[in-house]
Amino acid sequence: MFNRIGFYTLLLLALFATSMNVAATEEVNVYSYRQPFLVQPLFDKFTEQTGIKVQVVFAKKGMAERLAREGEYSPADILLTTDISRLIELHDMGLLQPASSPELSEAIPAQFKASDNTWYGLTTRVRNIYSAKRLGKIDFNYEDLADEKWRGKVCTRSGKHPYNVALVAAMIAEHGEAKTLTWLQQLKANLARKPQGSDRAQVQAIHQQLCDVSLGNSYYFGNMLKDAKQKVWADAVYINFPNQNNRGAHVNISGMAMAKYAPNKANALALMNFLVSEPAQHMYAETNMEYPVRPGVQPSKLVASWGEFKADDLPLEALAAHRKSALKLLDKAKFDL
Repeated sequence: MFNRIGFYTLLLLALFATSMNVAATEEVNVYSYRQPFLVQPLFDKFTEQTGIKVQVVFAKKGMAERLAREGEYSPADILLTTDISRLIELHDMGLLQPASSPELSEAIPAQFKASDNTWYGLTTRVRNIYSAKRLGKIDFNYEDLADEKWRGKVCTRSGKHPYNVALVAAMIAEHGEAKTLTWLQQLKANLARKPQGSDRAQVQAIHQQLCDVSLGNSYYFGNMLKDAKQKVWADAVYINFPNQNNRGAHVNISGMAMAKYAPNKANALALMNFLVSEPAQHMYAETNMEYPVRPGVQPSKLVASWGEFKADDLPLEALAAHRKSALKLLDKAKFDL
């Protein structure tokens, strides 16, 4: 009798432990640079459809350092970043692993993913040139920012911010290091003030007539237009898509990758597949004021109202190849000093 009771007790405990292990795997852990209000609706929809709970750690900086510190004990499955530079940092530090599926292959153009499948773009954004409305719309090239006619009239955030580092890397890919250094030096000479603030702060500076033109990502324009306080800044500028008569406007991405030691790989891949699906891409674009990376998915009506544009077709891996050189040139030009 005792043996039979003991056997069934052990059996129940084993089944309970198994069910607990299954339940424990029904989650996916995300480290995200993206703000909660931008991605939480997507995670909620994913959980609703799959039953997989999304645990999120939001951060402004230090993701790579945290992952390196945690090592193989890191709980992170998926990493969400705000630009290509941060993805490349994670890649170069050996903190990613390849992830592939038919869904990812179909949804993401080759330009916006790593050749080794370690990272993928989720949305794209343009590095626009904003101009004061009193000047009218201007047919700009990035190269024009170095023209003497803009002496003392250009505003920008730090040259070493990842958004500007990516642009400098694109300039190196197009013109080589020597010409890009000259461009940086001449652009620095045209600055109205020392590089500072955010992309939005540059539009505010144009509104305050501290400068006439500035660099800024496209999605900030949409967010300012929807902000009661900042709309007056956005109303003071035109959003211009540069280099439309040649290679096209520089584009960057928000992106995702699977962490090297992801403990929930199957659930992580399921979330990645979901994020590139048509419904999720539409939700992402509507919320973030960005362009869907998946072909055929339309941007929001507000973003579409800015008009169609030609984008540079430079593979983002080429930006990765020139990232370190871009940082060296920024130092050489003493751009932020």
